[in-house]
Amino acid sequence: MRVWLLDGGTLVIDHSQLLWNVNPGIEVRFPVFSVLIEHDDELILFDTGYDKEHTERVLPFELPEQTGEQTIPAQIRRCGFEPSEVTTLVNSHLHFDHCGGNRLLPGVRVVMHERELEQARDHEPFERLGYSDATWDHAQASIETFSGDVELVRGLWLYETPGHSAGHVTLLIHSDRGAPSMLFPVDVALSRAAFEREIQASFHIDPIAGQRSIRRVKELAAEHAAEMYYAHDAEAWSGWKHAPDYYEV
Repeated sequence: MRVWLLDGGTLVIDHSQLLWNVNPGIEVRFPVFSVLIEHDDELILFDTGYDKEHTERVLPFELPEQTGEQTIPAQIRRCGFEPSEVTTLVNSHLHFDHCGGNRLLPGVRVVMHERELEQARDHEPFERLGYSDATWDHAQASIETFSGDVELVRGLWLYETPGHSAGHVTLLIHSDRGAPSMLFPVDVALSRAAFEREIQASFHIDPIAGQRSIRRVKELAAEHAAEMYYAHDAEAWSGWKHAPDYYEV
């Protein structure tokens, strides 16, 4: 397998939202990225980042910075593919910064947890901004749902890790070639510091489930000797390969 990390630009958040109740009043600019996986005859995209126009209109305080080269179509092309070649799109969850590019892949098979689909379509009032970009739910969307932990294709596992959202999932890419496994906890914990200290983001639907999900991801990381790829950690992001460079798994 080849795995690319797609640069989707950056956003700004208060540190106390990145790590719940820690150091309020400090602004942090953090990365947003997606994952492209070439697997046998499949081309799988995990998350699609945010839509700049939507974010500027609805969440301008997050100060989005995204160039044309950081959009999903441009990033896929940097890897040598056309967006139309993507066979499956998986959404870890449906908050605006993880599904903003879905609409740019019309007709593709879209996979998500059944509880996430239900919650996104009928969410609580306090989740309004998180689920503010509903363009993923367009007429051409071919959505399939699952529950439990599933092996999407050989070596690609989706694990239930609720808390941040009702149907949040974590991605594990497991190698049978001896290469290190890659674990993407997404918004279970937004950064290395948050993960190590077991502090979830301030935005969540179920903080108890969120704490349990952090511990579950730690167990998965130990079980698979996996390298961690945090969703919104600027320091970690700077040390990883970015498309068009890729990882062999």
